[in-house]
Amino acid sequence: MNEVIDGIGLEDTQSSERLVTLDGNTLTIRELEQIALEGYRVECSQHALKRVEEAHVLIHELAAEGIPIYGLNRGVGLNKDRTITTEMYEQFNRNLIYSHSAAIAPAASEQQVRAVLVARLNSLLIGCTGVQPAVVRMYQDLLNAAIHPIIPLRGSVGAGDISVLSHIGLTMMGEGNVNYKGQMMSAEMAFQAEGITPVKLGPKDALAIVSSNALSAGTGALAAAAALKLLGTADAIFALSLEALRGCMNPLDPALFEVRPFEGAAASAANVRSYLQGGTLQQSSKNDKIQDPLSFRSACHVHGAARDALAYATRLLLIQLNGSDDNPCVLIDERRVVPSSNFDVTSWTVAFEMVAIALSHVSKISCYRSLKLGTPSFTGLERFLAPNPESIAFGTLQKTYTSLDAEIRLLSNPVSADYLSLAGDMEDHANNTPLVIRKLEDIIDRLTYIIGMEALHAAQAIDLRGIQAELGIGSAAVYSQIRSAVPMLTEDRPLTPDISAMYELIRSGIQLRGGANGE
Repeated sequence: MNEVIDGIGLEDTQSSERLVTLDGNTLTIRELEQIALEGYRVECSQHALKRVEEAHVLIHELAAEGIPIYGLNRGVGLNKDRTITTEMYEQFNRNLIYSHSAAIAPAASEQQVRAVLVARLNSLLIGCTGVQPAVVRMYQDLLNAAIHPIIPLRGSVGAGDISVLSHIGLTMMGEGNVNYKGQMMSAEMAFQAEGITPVKLGPKDALAIVSSNALSAGTGALAAAAALKLLGTADAIFALSLEALRGCMNPLDPALFEVRPFEGAAASAANVRSYLQGGTLQQSSKNDKIQDPLSFRSACHVHGAARDALAYATRLLLIQLNGSDDNPCVLIDERRVVPSSNFDVTSWTVAFEMVAIALSHVSKISCYRSLKLGTPSFTGLERFLAPNPESIAFGTLQKTYTSLDAEIRLLSNPVSADYLSLAGDMEDHANNTPLVIRKLEDIIDRLTYIIGMEALHAAQAIDLRGIQAELGIGSAAVYSQIRSAVPMLTEDRPLTPDISAMYELIRSGIQLRGGANGE
């Protein structure tokens, strides 16, 4: 059984061959990460492939009976009333790919492309499209041969990512450009190098390729995983900041999280306690200091709110990744093809907007901790953590992290309600889901900088106090990694390299020794 932590499957795929088997029903975000980020190969379960074949046979049988099927013997969108004859199948499907390839730069990274491919491949394996098996095999071949279509990211309104995913269709037909072995080249050349034959599109194939939310779901999965990891780092850096302040541990008492059992806050507090274990702060917390500023006292509750929001959003996203968003939907067992609106993703889109808002609180509270660590009335140290009275130290740094916090505040504003009625007023609802995810990615990027700058403050305060030997075991390990990337500030120097070094350290992954919940 897959272990799920904070709504994200984190188990390692047990395979010495670095292989993930897809069946349409059990994909975890950890497995998607392995394929997208670590280059794992994929295979499709035989049971799932059988269902794909059965659905393909069924739609042809139903079409032969004269039943109108959207995207097969009828047009798409406003052209749903137009009949598509057998003689028109290939040209119609080719034209559908051409006409829908309308997205614009920037292009997705190769990791994002892989996430998109695996998201769509897994949903196809449910067997609700009627697509020919050759199309399914092509998704698998593209992933395993590391042939990555050039996919522009902008152009989808979130009611199916049709204008973006069509660019994958171009590749499948052997057209357009791809990234292959570190070079951009034509799909035709890459196919020749791998011995892959382009797909000849048939009935309903083009619609199956273009009409899904794979862009949003694939990139959303990567963003969710990145957010969870960053929250683990935020817990670790907060623990270090609490030691730097010589703050009070009382708000971390486990009993407090039993009388108000919010799961995210309890998990964050457990993390922080684990980092502080073995240090001297617990004893010092029993002195006359009753409580700290809310940016310290409420940190685990704020981080926990983001954890709760992310757990909810991820639970819904996993339904998306292991469900069919096809219109029409082929129901094999009932021998029916049913028009659907399963491409509507309002449920998890607004959930991801909640994650963005929650992360804006994580950003703000981190900024306030850095401000407090630079204030002598709270620390008893030199202003701005200066090593001597002549230094300015981290004074100007305040402008950098607060400006990034302003960007995060702007990015956290909801956008899912901003849409227009399209396609002759047939498509009068959308969610802008790809934009929701891109904004979340931007928030994570800026928050990485902000947490890194808090880490600079915490490590500097610890050095000025000379309490390195008094840190908790987990905090000491985090402090050591910070100092391996950035030395103590002993005199004023340009800070941009220090900020960049901390950003890269956090982005590449601080090793969190002692943190709970899989971080």
